[in-house]
Amino acid sequence: MKKIIVYLILITAIFSASCEDVIEVDLDNVPPKLVIEAAINWKKGTSGNQQKIKLTTTTGFYSTEIPKVSGATVSIKNSANVVFNFTEIEKTGEYGCATFIPVINETYTLTVIKNGNTYTAVETLKPVAPITKIVQNNKGGFTGTDIEIKTFYQDPTGESNYYLYKYLYSNQLKSNFYVDLDDFFNGNEFFSISQNDELKKDDKIEISHFGISKAYYNYMSVLVSIAGNNGGGPFQSPPATVRGNIINTTDAANYPLGYFSLSEVDIRNYTIE
Repeated sequence: MKKIIVYLILITAIFSASCEDVIEVDLDNVPPKLVIEAAINWKKGTSGNQQKIKLTTTTGFYSTEIPKVSGATVSIKNSANVVFNFTEIEKTGEYGCATFIPVINETYTLTVIKNGNTYTAVETLKPVAPITKIVQNNKGGFTGTDIEIKTFYQDPTGESNYYLYKYLYSNQLKSNFYVDLDDFFNGNEFFSISQNDELKKDDKIEISHFGISKAYYNYMSVLVSIAGNNGGGPFQSPPATVRGNIINTTDAANYPLGYFSLSEVDIRNYTIE
């Protein structure tokens, strides 16, 4: 009986070793698409003059690098036709502007020109209600034993507001994102809530509340449902072909990925007690 068991172990080991070959599946190759990460965020208490836009392309499934897009012409103009030019930073695919002027409820037009194609989008800079307090609950979660953080604000009365919440944790590599609308708490105090059941004393959290448009709320709702609320963030390449608000006016079929958004943002840092 012991000999039979030994033989079985040896056979299993040989069979397992023979199954360690890596098999790559041939996937269909499609032309890369331009990805435009144009999130203009105005942090409360700052001038908002420093802004950045990032251009990349989609790439193959097995690729470990995200191709950067250099040599593009990037600009944003406001409703008074004042143009803010974004200049590339040393062939990084990142385009910066130090003179942007953010104005709440102002409408802006993004223009990106690359390889004979012109990409445009129109969006309005949305305000956000200020964060009023942060409350720690040590009896949160389903078990009643998790540390839970609620970040409160006073939603404005008589208007529709849409929110994007971001929680960046020191004990977790990825950020948590989720969206909200004020249909059920219009004009009342409300809160965002942490979604991390492994918080402990001295962990640090950076909490961001963004004011966003209804269209961006709809876009982010789709992204969060695809990627999960810790899928890496809305300002990175989308995990699926989700159409944003940027169009190719030269060739409509060759549309880009990404989104042009403008938000006022309130940010707080909190250390777990």
